[in-house]
Amino acid sequence: MAALSAASAGWKAPPLSRGRSVPYAAPMTRDVDDAELMLRYRAGDVDAFETVYRRHKDGLYRYFLRHTGNAAAADDLYQEAWTKVIAARHRYQASAKFTTYLYRVANNCFIDYLRKQKPGDVPALTDPDSLESAAPEPEQHVDRATAKSRLQSALSALPAEQRDAFLLFAEAGLSLETIATVCGTSRETIKSRLRYARGKLRESLANLHETAVSIDEELP
Repeated sequence: MAALSAASAGWKAPPLSRGRSVPYAAPMTRDVDDAELMLRYRAGDVDAFETVYRRHKDGLYRYFLRHTGNAAAADDLYQEAWTKVIAARHRYQASAKFTTYLYRVANNCFIDYLRKQKPGDVPALTDPDSLESAAPEPEQHVDRATAKSRLQSALSALPAEQRDAFLLFAEAGLSLETIATVCGTSRETIKSRLRYARGKLRESLANLHETAVSIDEELP
């Protein structure tokens, strides 16, 4: 992934790091919540944003990669979402959880991406875990590769609204209420989309013992 440029903010994000630590000059504790860090960033504390970025970079990237199935598209959307967050830092208000704010931005970026796609465009699928550092045994690698490939194909076959609800729940870890806020709809609508998505995924992934994300977590 190309580095995220934030020159206007006096900071440049590193490439997405998978399995490697990224050194920072002034790391903060987990005790400070995201909203407080963003308020500090709005006031000029670049280190505060570095901490927010580190917390959410992997989840956001995987959200886009699962959605598009294409590394180049995911890179572009990831860059666009963080750039919009940075550009809007002076207008940030802690009126909602930062994850709600971040994934609302991400969701809008993805909707714009869909609108720009030409009918029939099918991107080359990319394994979302192809950058994993751990090297499994050959037999395990084949089984996991098959499971992940089928999962990505099954996700790609879902209607966009169902796929979005599922990824926000399973990958981003958002609550139904937060997903409803991000998507601009009701909690019950999101719950319905998740049920349909899970049913289709279970059917597509029948007889597979391993998937890259859980589809069976109980809905609250």
